[in-house]
Amino acid sequence: MVMPIRVLISNRGEIAIRVARSVSELGYTPLGVYTSVDKNSLHRRFVIEDSEVSSYLDMDDIIEAAIQLGADAVHPGYGFLSENSEFARRVIAKGLVWIGPRPEVIDRAGDKLGLKEIVLKLGLPTLPYQRVEDPEDVLEFARDYGYPVLLKAAGGGGGIGMRVVRSEREAESKVSESVMEAERAFKDRRIYVEPFIEMGKHIEVQIIGDGDNVVHLYERECSVQFRYQKIVEEAPSPSITPETRRALTDVAVELMKSMRYDNAGTVEFIYDVKTGKFYVMEVNARIQVEHPVTEMITGIDIVKRQIKVAFEGSLDLRQNEVAYRGHAIEARIEAQNPLDLSPSTGYITRYIEPAGPGVRVDSGVTAGSYVPIDYNPLISKVIAYGRDRNEAVSRLLRSLNEYVVEGIQTNIPFVKAIINSPSFRDATYTTTYVEQSLGDLFKQVEKEVATQALATAVVAVVKPEFSKTLKGKLVKEKLPESRVESIKRRAWTYWTLTRSRLRRK
Repeated sequence: MVMPIRVLISNRGEIAIRVARSVSELGYTPLGVYTSVDKNSLHRRFVIEDSEVSSYLDMDDIIEAAIQLGADAVHPGYGFLSENSEFARRVIAKGLVWIGPRPEVIDRAGDKLGLKEIVLKLGLPTLPYQRVEDPEDVLEFARDYGYPVLLKAAGGGGGIGMRVVRSEREAESKVSESVMEAERAFKDRRIYVEPFIEMGKHIEVQIIGDGDNVVHLYERECSVQFRYQKIVEEAPSPSITPETRRALTDVAVELMKSMRYDNAGTVEFIYDVKTGKFYVMEVNARIQVEHPVTEMITGIDIVKRQIKVAFEGSLDLRQNEVAYRGHAIEARIEAQNPLDLSPSTGYITRYIEPAGPGVRVDSGVTAGSYVPIDYNPLISKVIAYGRDRNEAVSRLLRSLNEYVVEGIQTNIPFVKAIINSPSFRDATYTTTYVEQSLGDLFKQVEKEVATQALATAVVAVVKPEFSKTLKGKLVKEKLPESRVESIKRRAWTYWTLTRSRLRRK
């Protein structure tokens, strides 16, 4: 009897669970790793065997775990070591299958300055740029192209090292901050400068390939961001024409073919709303957090395709077999105080996920889960699908209203404020929308939190003389005394926070 293929998932949380599900559906055996902080993490329940490691960044520990567990392959998920070419090389050197692009492809994609040169040689659109050695380089660039300009780290992404420079006096401090952050995160001090598109849309094209055959799975829009971190993503983009869509996807495929790209990846673009032009920004050589919206509109399981390409060496998919239908929107649910987006940690005491038509939840937690400060605050993703964008929006809002998470705070009220805003509803939002509208969004959050707190307090503090009324009887029957006291404490906490913020306004 042939033993099933064993795949080690070197990650945690929702992406580890999501990958494990596809591994299991293929008839393979999912294996995992965890740290001491994650001993009770939900992702451990979705693997057959796992091993403790010191860190999700410790290559030696993870590779040793893979060998000890008898793994045939390693899937890195996103983040951590997913775009680390050294890790990929070491996995391959041990005779294991690396479920991701070849190490040399990761290197080419990860070096943003090198990628700029590739794009220019191909004659594809990208913004002008200049390597920055000192603040004078920024001043020189700004004299040619004007302010604002954007500093970027050459060795990585995720918003790390990015700084907008709006005047000459900001150049020195921003360059210093950008270099320090880039060196700390990527061990690479190189930064560069390019024009900053004030009215920009962040649009990315999902790619899957085998080095020879490269196909696109259409585009996603990821312009709802705060501090360069995405909050809401949707597919297809509601902001571009069919002609622009064809041009974007053609450019993405040409670029990835030139790199002989294999496995899943993404080409990211900035689309200038004022001029209608788009420019290649970077390539992400991994699966993206927001991949579910693409899966929803195309019906293609991207993780399964990753695994098949890695083991078979070829992609059994042609461009004329790929089509999209309907609309999907994803909201990232973060463990954050919705009033200021600061981290919220602790145990989740009650957890009810939304469900119903067109709703998918990729979650890494459940009731009893501990949310630590050690990792990204993402706890789940809610994805809503509809026949059109309006239906997808309605289903997303319904889902967010259904979601129950107690014990920690989440950004759900903040996400709802975004979804309900006119700029989101008419799809005019840009990458700067959230930061420019932060005050208005927080006001909406404050109203919702205050209303919830007051309503909860009114229900909890039922006076004895009201107990004979129908409402009073229902409250008494549904809420035991211990529950009433718990609600009162929570209501008081929320209401105190809200009043404090309102006074500061």
